[in-house]
Amino acid sequence: MAKKAFKQTVHQYTAIFEPDEVKGGYTVTIPSLPGCISEGNTFEEALENIQEAAALYLEVMGKREEEIPTEDRGVIVSPVRVHAKV
Repeated sequence: MAKKAFKQTVHQYTAIFEPDEVKGGYTVTIPSLPGCISEGNTFEEALENIQEAAALYLEVMGKREEEIPTEDRGVIVSPVRVHAKV
């Protein structure tokens, strides 16, 4: 049986890095890829790990012949300070 040839493509997604206040490091998720989560002891390690996790996620989707998600517009993530009288 001949193997299906896959082409390599580049995709861009928004990743959310959340610092772990207790253990240190970061937990990372990609909202456009539900369930794609990773972590790392440093920002750089977390970035490398989520890139690898996302590549494997998309590889599995490709093998299943599922449609690869895209982000049509950029997302801006920013901290917001809220002053409230409570």
